[in-house]
Amino acid sequence: MPHVTGAMTPDPAVDTHCPYCSLQCGMALRPAPGSEGGVAVVERTAFPVNRGALCGKGRTAPAVLSSRVRLTEPLVRRPDTGRLEPATWEEALDRIAEGLAGAAQTYGRDAVGVFGGGGLTNEKAYALGKFARVVLGTSQIDYNGRFCMSSAAAAHNRAFGLDRGLPFPLADVARTGCVILVGSNLAETMPPALRYLTELKESGGKLIVIDPRRTRTAEQADLHLAPRPGTDLALALGLLHLVVAEGRVDEEFIARRTNGWPEARAAAMAHWPEMVERITGVPVPELREAMRMFCDAENSMVLTARGPEQQSKGTDTVGAWINLCLATGRAGRPLSGYGCLTGQGNGQGGREHGQKADQLPGYRKLDDPAARAHVAGVWGIDPDALPGPGRSAYELLDALGGDVRALLLMGSNPVVSAPRAAHIEARLRSLDFMAVADVVLSETAALADVVLPVTQWAEETGTTTNLEGRVILRRAAITPPPGVRSDLEVLHGLAARLGSEKGFPTDPEEVFDELRRASAGGAADYSGITYRRIAEEDGVFWPCPEGAEAAESGGAGLAQDALAEPGLPPGPHPGTPRLFLDRFATDDGRARFVPVSHRPAAEEPDAEYPLFLTTGRVLSQYQSGAQTRRVEELNRAAPGPFVQLHPQLAERLGAAEGDPLTVVSRRGRAVAPARISRDIRPDTVFMPFHWAGEGRANTLTNPALDPVSRMPEFKVCAVRVERAVG
Repeated sequence: MPHVTGAMTPDPAVDTHCPYCSLQCGMALRPAPGSEGGVAVVERTAFPVNRGALCGKGRTAPAVLSSRVRLTEPLVRRPDTGRLEPATWEEALDRIAEGLAGAAQTYGRDAVGVFGGGGLTNEKAYALGKFARVVLGTSQIDYNGRFCMSSAAAAHNRAFGLDRGLPFPLADVARTGCVILVGSNLAETMPPALRYLTELKESGGKLIVIDPRRTRTAEQADLHLAPRPGTDLALALGLLHLVVAEGRVDEEFIARRTNGWPEARAAAMAHWPEMVERITGVPVPELREAMRMFCDAENSMVLTARGPEQQSKGTDTVGAWINLCLATGRAGRPLSGYGCLTGQGNGQGGREHGQKADQLPGYRKLDDPAARAHVAGVWGIDPDALPGPGRSAYELLDALGGDVRALLLMGSNPVVSAPRAAHIEARLRSLDFMAVADVVLSETAALADVVLPVTQWAEETGTTTNLEGRVILRRAAITPPPGVRSDLEVLHGLAARLGSEKGFPTDPEEVFDELRRASAGGAADYSGITYRRIAEEDGVFWPCPEGAEAAESGGAGLAQDALAEPGLPPGPHPGTPRLFLDRFATDDGRARFVPVSHRPAAEEPDAEYPLFLTTGRVLSQYQSGAQTRRVEELNRAAPGPFVQLHPQLAERLGAAEGDPLTVVSRRGRAVAPARISRDIRPDTVFMPFHWAGEGRANTLTNPALDPVSRMPEFKVCAVRVERAVG
């Protein structure tokens, strides 16, 4: 299939963004009648995040627009055959309205669940949250972004009073002196971002990568630490211990801008280097070298990803890395600080505006009376009519078929992506009714009673918020096939059938304008952001208040940007590329140390299950693979699951490269071919999680939840590995 890159052509081209990861790389689309999807990708070098670079997933994204691989008509499960068969939109929407209303009437409003996705635009996420709470009146709404960076979000809020993945532009990474990258394989998960680490090293900076595997990213590091899975918390505490022991603490910064240091210091001092070596397997000399590289640099950053976050102690683990930054004065100043590399395309914006079980638009808390009053005023309802907080994502999925009898699901594929996936698949099958709106017939959609075909990134306009907190605009470039509608049209049609004739417009800009009003004054304030500004400025960083709120708050006191261009004329709020330079977003403006201590993973290896399993992504597939597994070029590069294991383990098993292996946990078993490599610890095996069927990695994973974030422990569980029979 053709994919066009290079200089802009005379043909009309539409500026937009990649539909995949949180980089939201800029690209342009021009008509290409002979290609699948009818458009070709053109480089958009002016967009500052990727500067024209795209990975294979971005280049091939138009392939999923093809009618050959996507849904183009509603499907309804027929009682007589039990099969999904084509239906009209009117019949499909009627069936959904009847299914949702019937469950509510029989079992109560909370018997209806809503499950969203981190790939939905801000407009869709906002409308879905409003639909759940206003039309359905249910508290049972959450989204798959809970599986992405919820632990980092919780730690951000505890320490800084505000959660934004990166509190600085990604470009600042190239300008700092040292980066500790924890649990991220950036070279494969978001390749265009790797240039910032390359530029860091070219300018004399240092890169430390912490990962149980020697990944493509770890190969770029000046120092690679390979801890046992589940021990990142001990590693961070050990580094902080060394900072104190070697007199590298920034006492002036701590006194001036933080609270809680004595307690955090005492907790760290209980983790002396030799103890940390026993826990993590990282030698003490490597710990000392890492600490000195971090502290010797004038500016330093810690960036985390799913490795330390997808643990049953993920919030405390991220908190320990934040404590390291605070103790060394590497926060609240230019070119230093802690940041999280968000994974999903709109994982940031998706939780800011109402999909999350405990949040209202603007990152307001659902149990805050003032927040409820503000949002209810925008929605024209009584604040008392708003339901309270509901279950988190895994807890909601686990309740299906029990307390929750009907489900509306948009843009998610939990049959592949949820932990303990076989159990979740069974819970989905046990529902009285399920409706799915998606682009393709995913493994989850195939179980539904009604499936709705919805528009994709190139067929609709809407905003997303990338990992930097930059609100960007995707523009419609082509007309969707006949029979396909947008998610906003779906919610409009369902709301009307369920008694809400108004309040659910189908025009995305109209929805965004309401979102702006609902977010005004909140932590994630978008009120000063418009479609026009986004287009003119290549994105606008939140918080960006408007009018009196901007004048009074100065961007919540967070927008004093020492790297901003001087002499800017007065006018609209410029947005906030860099947070916390003047004060943190806490009540007193001071960051908070949180004392934390190491504890084991929820499930450690034992005699029956002697190995660690860790999971992750590969370069040519994305998340549950529902879309990328339909692209021929990507499937040629990554055709299926595998089990990566060390040669020592392979020798003990008598396994050769490519031999089928069975990986068994307490939750089930998966089968995939062996991939033998010295780039993984001998006590650990790795599986990518993009595939369904017998190679489904999430059949094995542990749903043990972090007590604060409710993040499942995807990244570590106990398994045994056997030669597959037959």
